[in-house]
Amino acid sequence: VSGLLEGAGRQGLARRWTVTPVGGSEKVPTFAALLGAQKGLTVATLIDFQRKDQQSIENLYKRKLLHKKHVLTFAEFTGGGEADIEDMFDVPFYLKLVNGEFANDLAKKVAEQDVKTGSPRILVKLEAFFKDNPLKGAAQFGHFRPARYFTENVATLKKAIPAAALDRFEAAFKKLNALLA
Repeated sequence: VSGLLEGAGRQGLARRWTVTPVGGSEKVPTFAALLGAQKGLTVATLIDFQRKDQQSIENLYKRKLLHKKHVLTFAEFTGGGEADIEDMFDVPFYLKLVNGEFANDLAKKVAEQDVKTGSPRILVKLEAFFKDNPLKGAAQFGHFRPARYFTENVATLKKAIPAAALDRFEAAFKKLNALLA
C-alpha cells in the first residue's frame, strides 16, 4: 500500500522504518524490550486492536517499553472500537480479496450481507461465516491467504482500492513517519 500511495504522489511509510511482524499484541512487549535497549533506534508499533488487548497495550507505555505516542492501533484509523489491518480496507474490497483467493474453495462468493455479525472486525465476521459455510475439501480460512492474493494481484486490484482505505493508510503512515523527526 505504501508503494501505491507513493506512486500516486502521496505519503507512504518512510523507508527508514524496518517493518517487523511480531505476531500479535501479546508479543510486542518482548520485542519492544529487546529493541528498545538499542541506542538511536525509534521503535513504534501499529497493531491490531481488540478490547481484550487494552491492558497489554497500556502496559507498553506504563512499563516504559514504548512512549504512548509510539503505540498505534488500526482502530485509531478505522474509527471502530476494534480493528485489524484488514479493516483498513472497506468490507466490499476485502471480500473481493477473499473471493479471489478462495474462488475454487467457495460454494458461493461471500457477499457483504453474508458477514453481518455484531463485531466491527471483518476477520471475526468471516470466521463466523465460514463456521456456518465451510470451504470445500480441506481448505481453511486464514487471513494470510487474502493478504498474499492482494500482494500477487496488486497491479490489477489497485484501481479498486477505495479512496477512503488509501486515506486511512496514509494517515497511519504520516503518524508513524512523524515519530522519526
